[in-house]
Amino acid sequence: MEHTHPTRDGGNQPKIATLDLPELHQCVHCGLCLNQCPTYRATSLEPESPRGRIHLVKAAADGRIELNARFKEHIYLCLLCRACESACPSGVQYGRIAESAREHIGAPGSPIAQAILHFAFTQLLPYPNRLKLAFALLRLYQHSGLQRFVRPMLPEKLRDMDALLPAMPKHFFQPEANVLPAIGPRRARVAMLNGCVMPLMFGDVNAATVRVLRLNGCEVNFPKRQICCGALNTHNGESVAAKQMARRNIDAFLDTEIDAVVVNAAGCGAAMKEYGYLLRDDAEYAEKAKRFTALVKDAGEFLAGLGLVGALTPVNLTVTYQDPCHLAHGQKIRSQPRQLLQAIPGLKLIEMEGSDRCCGSAGIYNITHAAMSQLLLEEKMQSIGATTTDAVVAPNPGCMLQLRYGAQTYGPNVPVYHLMDLLDRAYSGADDSKPK
Repeated sequence: MEHTHPTRDGGNQPKIATLDLPELHQCVHCGLCLNQCPTYRATSLEPESPRGRIHLVKAAADGRIELNARFKEHIYLCLLCRACESACPSGVQYGRIAESAREHIGAPGSPIAQAILHFAFTQLLPYPNRLKLAFALLRLYQHSGLQRFVRPMLPEKLRDMDALLPAMPKHFFQPEANVLPAIGPRRARVAMLNGCVMPLMFGDVNAATVRVLRLNGCEVNFPKRQICCGALNTHNGESVAAKQMARRNIDAFLDTEIDAVVVNAAGCGAAMKEYGYLLRDDAEYAEKAKRFTALVKDAGEFLAGLGLVGALTPVNLTVTYQDPCHLAHGQKIRSQPRQLLQAIPGLKLIEMEGSDRCCGSAGIYNITHAAMSQLLLEEKMQSIGATTTDAVVAPNPGCMLQLRYGAQTYGPNVPVYHLMDLLDRAYSGADDSKPK
């Protein structure tokens, strides 16, 4: 993929292959993306806008500028929230441009940071047992009391990262069986992505999702060979392992006779719906990837389409809804989660200003670009505070972690729920007159 261009000293400077980026020529530089871009709104700098970054990538593809550290920082300051795609009248798929550029320039950060990320992307995320062991050690670190003594001794960067960590749950999620029957007449047969972070940090959400699906007449399958979706790899310039992970998931899920692949994490769903593009040049998997992509459904999208059945008891809460970027802008799903929330008796939904603006989580962005992340988070918490609601709903693990940190740091100190949490409550008949 990497081509070279002669430099003034006679050497060769790597450049981005224009053949791989036809999207570069769709941008007409109209500027409608500018005020939708979080980093442009924060800096008012053209290179920190989608239009500006597209210009930079095109210049690099033509060999007019170097792929140096400055270029890399402009590309990685982008959150890949894809709000620009929702605003673009020309239909420019900016995410593909940024991800292709990142594939050429590698992971963000210093050489040490890049090595750590490469290890995580290639030696942890593709291996569920290794990842489970890592989280078990993290849980031991927290629950043993070591964290309280170690954190003050850490360098500032590591101390900030440690502060972002939520409390690890006592138990990880493990489905009761590989196939869980529908409760009542079967209406659909689905396979569910267990995920990498979800079963280890949000096992209660996975359990709630399974219960809601089964109560709505779904047989729920957990293919044994499924692994991490590869979203973090793709977003951070690592494509080799990402493609291997995609192939494994395609084989695992297509081996099961199902009506849909249900995903309860917005970032994972967006990545899996783009396997067809990721593997477009793979002769063996290109067609299979298209078939797989057609099956992938966000949990809220799937349930709204299927239609809820059964009695829902009141959940007496006033909530506001945060649109995860990769749900609203990546998957174009906005109305379905709101439709499900409005179906819950007793629950009142109040919209916040800029509900589809990024909260600053963006995968590992809140670690690699903490200052910008916190600026966006503080803005988001102000929008939440203006609604005077009891809780926030955000159907994506990264958003949930970021907003919970924001609630504790900036206020208002309100709980953050996944959509499936509240549906599960409504079906369970629990007394929800007060936030938990």
